[in-house]
Amino acid sequence: MIHITLGDMRPVEPQEDQLGRDHVGWHKDMSDEALFQANRGCWVLGERAEKERYALLSHGGKVRMAIEIDRLVPVAGGRKAIEGRFLKAGDAVHDAYVGEDTPTERARNPITYFDSPHDTRLCGCDCGEPVVGGWFLAGHDQKALHARVARIGTVREFLDWFDSTYVEPTAE
Repeated sequence: MIHITLGDMRPVEPQEDQLGRDHVGWHKDMSDEALFQANRGCWVLGERAEKERYALLSHGGKVRMAIEIDRLVPVAGGRKAIEGRFLKAGDAVHDAYVGEDTPTERARNPITYFDSPHDTRLCGCDCGEPVVGGWFLAGHDQKALHARVARIGTVREFLDWFDSTYVEPTAE
């Protein structure tokens, strides 16, 4: 799970901010929507972040928000922003963390990661086994890939199919 430590709310220039925000950080009077929009990016997130399902926002030693991540989107300067939704009371991740002490030790970097029992998913190969901090159990990515190749036929037939159907994304 991603853990992000926030500073106090401060103004930023919307013309200079990659997300057009006019403030970032935390203030006790912020609504959940305002807290999410002000702090969903722009973060230096490592490769591990791509495998995480949730992020927590903390301030003053307390977790202030839990976010379910749909995807991470690139912004200028090699940073990323979170697309997803903030969780509310009744959601297991919200109820386990929001209002509680931060789950990680204080660190110089505002971004830390930790393993959480709430951050499991089923293996992407459809074996039904739980996975923490990734998409597949060890070796199961190859199992899933070869199962899909077999649906088409041989490796050569798969390559022919892929080359005839894949469309290269255009740069925006």
